Amino acid sequence: MKKTNKYKVEEFIRVDHAGERGAIKIYEGQLLALNTLVKNDDLKKKIEEMQVHEREHCDFFEKEIKKRNINPTKFLPIWDLLGVGLGFGSALIGKKAAMLCTASVEEVIDKHYQNQINQLNADEKELKNKIIKFRDDEIHHKDIAYEEGATKEGFYSIMDKLIKTGSKIAIRISEKI
Repeated sequence: MKKTNKYKVEEFIRVDHAGERGAIKIYEGQLLALNTLVKNDDLKKKIEEMQVHEREHCDFFEKEIKKRNINPTKFLPIWDLLGVGLGFGSALIGKKAAMLCTASVEEVIDKHYQNQINQLNADEKELKNKIIKFRDDEIHHKDIAYEEGATKEGFYSIMDKLIKTGSKIAIRISEKI
């Protein structure tokens, strides 16, 4: 049985913790806008439902960080601010933008999680199974976003590229620092 590289696993857990926490913060920002300036109870309900999954994912990685004595990324405070800002801003633009934000992030995470799944060996079965389940949840969130009006037409194609680029940069940084 081939053993998964310990440092690779630490990177996976560190970055996944940061990413799931980032997703929570994006939804917090969207809910802040929806509870103050923008009124859309249907959108608010969808976001709250998706946020429950993100909390479950984040809780798992939080426990793994403590159990394995892994340092979380030093960038958490910055990611928190950027996540809330991205969420708030996307909800202010409107439902299509808020849902595109979810779709864009989830498309990056889908590939990111699949890459991790491909690298994890039998010695990390529990972690691998959790990431498989979480990936399925994220794909479901992406599907919901498109059902709810996410689009990549016009201005939204630029927004999609910006969100995806930012997500990929945050992943690379969070893996290492």
